[in-house]
Amino acid sequence: HIGLNAMEAIHLDWAGGAPMPGFSIPPEQLRKFDLTPKNVTAALVGLKNRAAVFAVQRYVSTYPDEPLMAILPGVALDELWSVVGIGENALLLMSALVALVSLAGLVSVVMASLNERRRELAVLRAVGASLRHVLALLALEGALVTLLGVLIGIALAVLGIALLSPWLQAHFGLALALSEPTLNEWALVGGLLAAGWLASLMPGVRAYRLSLADGLSPRI
Repeated sequence: HIGLNAMEAIHLDWAGGAPMPGFSIPPEQLRKFDLTPKNVTAALVGLKNRAAVFAVQRYVSTYPDEPLMAILPGVALDELWSVVGIGENALLLMSALVALVSLAGLVSVVMASLNERRRELAVLRAVGASLRHVLALLALEGALVTLLGVLIGIALAVLGIALLSPWLQAHFGLALALSEPTLNEWALVGGLLAAGWLASLMPGVRAYRLSLADGLSPRI
């Protein structure tokens, strides 16, 4: 345990709940400051008898001489995460909608390019390309485009965290750190790649149904 004066000394060069970047007070100069705490905003109290926790909470909350509030850390954190969870679910929903719109755009672009690639696909079919080969060609292109988009998104996310982390910590006390991807995140990336691959199958079927004679006929 440390005293309140030591706690004041530790946070002397802090601002907004976080250390000020580029500013540090040497330990030998800390004694020059008045380290007497002006107020105590919170205290962590442990009880030997867990059954008395609600009685102590009620006693502190109804203390007549001073307006105090007693909270249970576990309950408070659970309430906090329930509130944060709503925002997290909203962001996940927005991400899913963005992914669906992106996949729809991918299908639209591939479908629009079929007219320009009519002769190319007709030549492939003329030399013996089956439906499986045409589907594999367009599905591979769709998967590569999706992979490129995923890699660009990951790079932008890493760059954004690296650039904004010091500013967020200095102004809001939010610490953002890069970490290894979790299994859920790997599953999400795999799901996006699979969705991009599947989204390219429909243009592949349409490409195979195009008339072979129409594709090989010269257009003036």
